[in-house]
Amino acid sequence: MLEHLEPKVVFSYFEKICSIPHGSGNVQNISNYLVEFAKERNLEYIQDEVYNVIIKKPGTKGYEAKEPVIIQGHMDMVAVKKPECTKDMLTESLDVKTEGDFVYAEGTSLGGDDGIAVAYALALLDSKDIPHPPLEVVITVDEEVGMDGALFIDLSPLKGKKLLNIDSEKEGELTVSCAGGMRINGSLPVQWESITENMQGKQVTLTGLLGGHSGVEIHKNRGNANVLVGYVLQELSKKVNIKILSLEGGTKDNAIPREAKATILLTENDVSYYEESIKEIEKAIQEKFKETDKGVRIVSKDVSVKPERKALSQVSASNIIKLLNTVPNGVQAMSRQLEGLVETSLNLGIIVLKEEEFSATFSLRSSVVSEKEKLRDKVAGILDSLGGSYVFSGDYPAWEYKEDSKLRDTFVEVYEKMYGKKPVVLSIHAGLECGILADKIEDLDSVSFGPDMEDIHTTEEKLSISSTKRVWEFLLELLKSL
Repeated sequence: MLEHLEPKVVFSYFEKICSIPHGSGNVQNISNYLVEFAKERNLEYIQDEVYNVIIKKPGTKGYEAKEPVIIQGHMDMVAVKKPECTKDMLTESLDVKTEGDFVYAEGTSLGGDDGIAVAYALALLDSKDIPHPPLEVVITVDEEVGMDGALFIDLSPLKGKKLLNIDSEKEGELTVSCAGGMRINGSLPVQWESITENMQGKQVTLTGLLGGHSGVEIHKNRGNANVLVGYVLQELSKKVNIKILSLEGGTKDNAIPREAKATILLTENDVSYYEESIKEIEKAIQEKFKETDKGVRIVSKDVSVKPERKALSQVSASNIIKLLNTVPNGVQAMSRQLEGLVETSLNLGIIVLKEEEFSATFSLRSSVVSEKEKLRDKVAGILDSLGGSYVFSGDYPAWEYKEDSKLRDTFVEVYEKMYGKKPVVLSIHAGLECGILADKIEDLDSVSFGPDMEDIHTTEEKLSISSTKRVWEFLLELLKSL
């Protein structure tokens, strides 16, 4: 499907990657493919027990004595699909298509983040006529669910001190630092009670939100479906007597949830008040988010309820509603040094009501360690006050700005020479693996860049064909200058 696109070798490998299911947590097959690739070309490789892969290639003629350059990306993708899509993303390949200047996957996410980095790396490793210094290609696993591969990997076999991270989504931008972060897994114990009276079941769905990446779009103040469904339940409980049967929302801790739903029970006398209240609540939400989420709406429908079904106790329901309405969410502080940069944020990405507990998973980000810890402790305090518990995981350091960076200077010089203008040099709030890897290699000099992509982590994800070609051409020139 992509064989007519340029550069052919890059898109050939990208299409191959798309043919191998590689969502986070499902990376063994793609990792084994990378190992077989290395074996077939007699390249030195390392595959560790979590399936991270390192592949080394000597420098080409005239570049043999140069310092090795580390090419780095991650092999996993955020695997999501449209509600009507029947594809099994654990076992089936993506349906890759093109339209105009873009590559996309029909019905699913594309995985350009970060499949394109893997494709670039394989194209370099497979080449016989591209001048380059010795290459040390590092492809990590499960970046999208906490940078687990980067946290685990042993980089002591590497000799390089210059790292090209190809995990950015806007051509012409050079990222040189990013926030650190962590995941908070919170839970509240729940109790259930039998339903003793005839009650009407309603499913309430908060939908139509834009969502997005909690590092890239958090500053846009879009609605969070998990927070908003909590607001809906709070406002309803002020006017009618509700009992909660189920509650869920979101799919990834680092994605702003687009949809959340609750199943509730009402007495027959409260049904008319409920209908009126839902309309009022929807109107209030639509007014608040009219600039950011014009399509937001509340969908309500009748559901049948088995007579033996149990509902949450009043105390349990009250605690969940309190949590959803008191926990911080969104941007918490802006940078004092860099105008327009988010310093600290929190995203309530996933909520699930289970038999034994209500779980809430948060993605916390901050470029200031003390602020990260302060916000972490605030969330923990709220959970404590409601009788809950919490586990902190996936803690990764910020990638700090390097005042003296020869790699950054060379990147800017080559870019300006090729395009007659300087790239935009910036820091970002989203997490990159560079901070973790810098902790493992002393004096590591890193930059991050990549071709244009749109709507990553969603079913609308697109990769620019022309930008992929330009970035490839730039990468080849950059390697000759390092």
